[in-house]
Amino acid sequence: MIKVVICDDHAATRRGIREILNEAVDIQIAGEAASSGELRQLLRTTPCDVLLLDLSLPGRSGLEALSDLTAAESQLKVLVFSMYPEEQYAIRCLRAGAQGYVAKSAEPKELVAATRAVAQGRKYVTAAVTQMLANSVSRPSAEEAHSELSERELQTLVMIASGRRLTDIAKELSLSPKTVSIYRTRVLEKLGLSNTSELMVYAIRHQLVEHH
Repeated sequence: MIKVVICDDHAATRRGIREILNEAVDIQIAGEAASSGELRQLLRTTPCDVLLLDLSLPGRSGLEALSDLTAAESQLKVLVFSMYPEEQYAIRCLRAGAQGYVAKSAEPKELVAATRAVAQGRKYVTAAVTQMLANSVSRPSAEEAHSELSERELQTLVMIASGRRLTDIAKELSLSPKTVSIYRTRVLEKLGLSNTSELMVYAIRHQLVEHH
């Protein structure tokens, strides 16, 4: 039996994941957490095979939690399940120690398949991510400017480019509007951009957000 812990700050999302995985006879939900703090407490007392981790968590983010687990040399296998673009975040998560990445837009059967693959010690990525990994190895000097952004800076970039207001971003990331404004300024400086309009164009051009 594959024991899974879910870490996502939205109760409705956790319920949906639970319902999907409970339909698999070989998967059992061992526990749930809504933040990285709750996750640390839970993992101390709840053994599991796979951690299903969201990136957008209040306080310490999912990617930071992933880094903590890697630094602690944990044997826990981590499958990231996120709304953020696979094209950018999948490679970042794999490099940080995750065993797999599944976008929240994926079909339920893909989440089940990914959970089983990670539990068996295999990596789980799509063909597109596999190709991107190959390209990044063959052309390491050709990485885009946004690859140098911190995780919070990249989150800010994606959310602003998606049309979110700074106050909304601050609320979702459990940060002050001033802090988010600082991240926005850093992003503009690092990418050599002047304003939000240029930031949005950059994000669309580099497929960091969907363009409708």
